Amino acid sequence: MKIGIPRALLYYRYHTLWETFFEELGVETVISPPTNKGILDSGSIYAIDESCLPMKIFLGHVEWLIGRCDMILLPRIASLGRQGSACMRYQAAYDVARNAFRGRQIKLLDYNVDLRKNGGQIETFLSLGRAVGKKRAQSLHAYLAARQADKAVGTAELLHQQDLLRGDRCRILVVGHPYNVYDPYVGGPVLDCLRALNTVPIIADIVDRREALERSANISSTLPWAFNRQLVGAIDIYRRYVDGIVLMSTFPCGPDSLVNEIVVRRVRELPVLNLLIDGQEGSAGLETRLESFVDIIHFKREEDITLA
Repeated sequence: MKIGIPRALLYYRYHTLWETFFEELGVETVISPPTNKGILDSGSIYAIDESCLPMKIFLGHVEWLIGRCDMILLPRIASLGRQGSACMRYQAAYDVARNAFRGRQIKLLDYNVDLRKNGGQIETFLSLGRAVGKKRAQSLHAYLAARQADKAVGTAELLHQQDLLRGDRCRILVVGHPYNVYDPYVGGPVLDCLRALNTVPIIADIVDRREALERSANISSTLPWAFNRQLVGAIDIYRRYVDGIVLMSTFPCGPDSLVNEIVVRRVRELPVLNLLIDGQEGSAGLETRLESFVDIIHFKREEDITLA
């Protein structure tokens, strides 16, 4: 049996967990390739015009997997309990894909997390195990191994980022959802440009997420979306260690547009660039905005040194 996993949306947060889980069960996984223009164009055909860029990319990855696996894992997250709710794109992803490809005879593997109605993460993975014909004990062992692997990767990333915070190089906090920041087609050009400008990108998603949820109230205590709350809390954690903030969002994301406006209004001590990515080809405009932003930061640093 082959399980297809779209390299989009929640993949960039949970891929170690999912891949290790299926590997421990002896189930082969097929991961769609990194996003490219072909995948985006394919997904755009199946998406409605009002869909956000990440949803179009998601549908493109699902389409690529059709015919290459036996089942396609389509995660759906509605609520994370006390952490908050999820954006509608997470809640609707399964149903959108099922409807978009209803004539393609594909078998979908549901990954449903809603802490308001059912148990936690472990119950979800036990359900996945049953769906692929594994016993409860096997699934439980695989889940525990996956949790350990995921924790190890997260710890290593956090230690590496703490090393990047040392030294006197210009550091830019990049605030965006993992499916934007880590996608080579969406966030890749931004990170490449920042590094080419001799700055150090600090990724807001690499953070102690529990601490970030608590610290988010220092900027806004009313945000309902769990993942946005974590990113806002990361800003509060890293704001003392960086020279500027890039808010990376994709068109037309409603939650991000609101959250970004809050950040711009309430984080006044740092230069903030609100960067909206629409998926159009060409990076000249992007590079120009980032170059100007980095120049502003350098001027501010020189001014601070002079005043000191």
